[in-house]
Amino acid sequence: MNADFLAVLEFWEREKGIGREVLIGAVHEALLSAAKKAVGPARELRVEIDQKNGDIRAFAKLIVSEKVISKHDQISVFDARRIKTDAQPGEELEIEVTPVGFGRIAAQYAKQALMTQIRRAEKALIFTEFKDRVGDIISGTVRRFDRSDVLVDLGKYEALLPNKERVPTEEYQVGERIRCYVKAVVEQGPHGPEIILSRADPRFVLKLFQLEVSEINDGTIEIKGIAREPGFRTKLAVWTRDEKVDPVGACVGLRGQRVKNIVRELNNEKVDIIRWDTNIRTFITNALAPAKLKAFEVDESAQRVRIMVSPDQLSLAIGKRGQNARLTSKLTGWQVDIEPEVVVTKGFEEKVAEAVDLLAAIPGITREHADVLVHHGFTRLEDLLQADAIDLSEIEQIGEQSASILAAAQAEAARRTLRIGESPVSG
Repeated sequence: MNADFLAVLEFWEREKGIGREVLIGAVHEALLSAAKKAVGPARELRVEIDQKNGDIRAFAKLIVSEKVISKHDQISVFDARRIKTDAQPGEELEIEVTPVGFGRIAAQYAKQALMTQIRRAEKALIFTEFKDRVGDIISGTVRRFDRSDVLVDLGKYEALLPNKERVPTEEYQVGERIRCYVKAVVEQGPHGPEIILSRADPRFVLKLFQLEVSEINDGTIEIKGIAREPGFRTKLAVWTRDEKVDPVGACVGLRGQRVKNIVRELNNEKVDIIRWDTNIRTFITNALAPAKLKAFEVDESAQRVRIMVSPDQLSLAIGKRGQNARLTSKLTGWQVDIEPEVVVTKGFEEKVAEAVDLLAAIPGITREHADVLVHHGFTRLEDLLQADAIDLSEIEQIGEQSASILAAAQAEAARRTLRIGESPVSG
């Protein structure tokens, strides 16, 4: 047992980074519990471990007595003087009480308690080592599944990728290598300290851009906002004070290589990189590109924008299942409502009334005559100019008025020609 015991200590110390002193303390506590069961209720029982050879011995403090009433608390004068020649009644002696084969007994009773103590020590190390690593991206191996949660092996430690932090479009396989964002380190979780990972958090994408785009890392380009629907689409707003730097181009990279690397890590999730602007109209226009927007109604107090688009641009602006509009609202912080522009089509009666108004506006043509002319197909001044007096006179309501109507039409045409030919007079 001693060789096995030392081997276990060396393994945990080497593989998990738990100090020898911590391990010895945990083992001591476990073996003391085992010794109490093996020896019985001995007085002031203690266990001693030789750290060099792994020997384990049990000791108890017994009182020297003329008559032994309780063997767990007392020792006879005769037995005491075999250990200490001048032992006297009433004196307290520490006696070794290690049972025969205690190593095997200790192994049997202490194994579960030992592992519990070691796991507790390991958990304490998790919090100490990872409490300052929140916000980092780390790599691990999918070890196993707990319902829909994923347990990820980080080497020395195990971390948890909860179901709610998974990307809904991703499936993981045991043994698969994945990168995750360290979202939190919980000091007191259900099973002690826990490392909580995420692949769905928007900050995972932000960190990927910081690692991939040096201009973001050195502060030349600033990320002003992000909106994400994990597995489907992310919108990222970027800005720079340096007029010589194109923030969108820098994030995309030469031939799109930078953003391609990030999209690959996100398993082909779409990423839109948008130029941020202080003007909300410009910002939203950039966010909804390439959709063409026709009109804005901005409500500053309610931070709400109503946008009109032509019917053929509506689906492009809103996106699949409203995703484009929804992400734009998250990104800008404004409620964005997108509606199709209502195209008013004039009816037949409206067109007739409009034509009557135009002819009646010509001096010399009454509204009654204009109405008759329109209903007989003369809807414009040009139509009258091409007509003959005979044609008009055959219309019952016009008759003899045909000549005067034609004259009025010709006079109006002359006036319009004169107005077009006039040029500004310089003084």
